[in-house]
Amino acid sequence: MFHLVLVTPEIPHNAGAAGRLALATGATLHLVRPLGFSLDDKHVRRTGLDYWHQVDLRVWDSFEALRAAADPAAAFWYLSTKAQASPWQAVFQPGDYLVFGCETRGLPEALTADNADHTLCIPMKPGGTRSLNLATSVAIVLYEALRQQNPQW
Repeated sequence: MFHLVLVTPEIPHNAGAAGRLALATGATLHLVRPLGFSLDDKHVRRTGLDYWHQVDLRVWDSFEALRAAADPAAAFWYLSTKAQASPWQAVFQPGDYLVFGCETRGLPEALTADNADHTLCIPMKPGGTRSLNLATSVAIVLYEALRQQNPQW
């Protein structure tokens, strides 16, 4: 239904957790190289548990390659702590891509600046933490997108 994109993820646990979320929701997980871990890493397998082999997983050499292969009608939503709009303001459609950056740097500023009208920030209390865990962020945005589709599971 949705596409989860992790651009240059560094922590295997987050990729495993995103894979489990993808499987639980019917989403496709896209990982964009370089990866900070091997997909054979025990932490990826442990977090994904015995479900990892069932995840609809696609690995890309670049974000540009993923974009070129995507359905031209699909929207790309970029997550950044620097954005103004929240996922609650977005109108998600099945087939959309939810794009998250690596744990230490996020998405490239040029990418979010060029796509400011599709860049979102998860609201947080002022003065609190500067960011959320990547897997937590994926879950928040994915389930908001799903809520809008009103699945009858």
